[in-house]
Amino acid sequence: MNNLTTNKLSTPQLFKGIALFTPGGDLIYCIDPSKQGRWHLHLCSALQEILDLPEPPHFLVPCYTATIDNWLDPRTQQVRTFAEAYPAVIRHQTLLNAIFGTGELVWQPAPWQDGLCDRMVLTTYRSSFSQLWEDHDLIVRLDLSEPVPKYHQPVIVQKKEAITQGYVLRLFVAGHSSTTERILQNLHELLERSLGHPYTLKVIDVLSHPEQAELNQVSATPTLVKVWPHPIRRIVGELDHVEKILQMLAAKENF
Repeated sequence: MNNLTTNKLSTPQLFKGIALFTPGGDLIYCIDPSKQGRWHLHLCSALQEILDLPEPPHFLVPCYTATIDNWLDPRTQQVRTFAEAYPAVIRHQTLLNAIFGTGELVWQPAPWQDGLCDRMVLTTYRSSFSQLWEDHDLIVRLDLSEPVPKYHQPVIVQKKEAITQGYVLRLFVAGHSSTTERILQNLHELLERSLGHPYTLKVIDVLSHPEQAELNQVSATPTLVKVWPHPIRRIVGELDHVEKILQMLAAKENF
């Protein structure tokens, strides 16, 4: 069977979710069916541990957050969705829809509040939290179902050496489209189901970042590149073929 579409077992129908981005573009998020978790605290604490920060980066909240609530309307018994993102992250709607399984949902801009998200104030943290302004290709889901929240330790590329656990993948696309959202959602489902190691999947829009396409020798979209483990492999188009993707992931050296 070559169709990537699977039952969305990993995302409940009714839930609250929150995504926390960093200025450098990393992402950590959680999905909470109980709607009772203190997500901001957990996400900030997890970022501290993952990036080895001096303390939880609470100053990123709410400026770099997006939230979603799937709830049941008691009058109509229909599932309704409310989703909003702050201006600094609303451009990531395609990625947000992929991780939360919300199709082509249009996210609303969160209301601006005076005194919040002052860029000059945020930059004062940069010297002490420099890791937040670096891009580590992180997309991490925090599991709030455990008594102690758990997450898959991602791959973090450091300045002097690379931690070589897990898979590093890059998906090159051309702009925002329903096809891009479908590919992203299906890839996440396949990777979570099939890989026995943690992974990171970074989405790169070649229209916004043509230099990245040139650097990675990408001439057509969509292109999926396995950066680690070596050897580097890529698939151009045909991202609905499960067998080809699994063969690409299986090609490895000294891993």
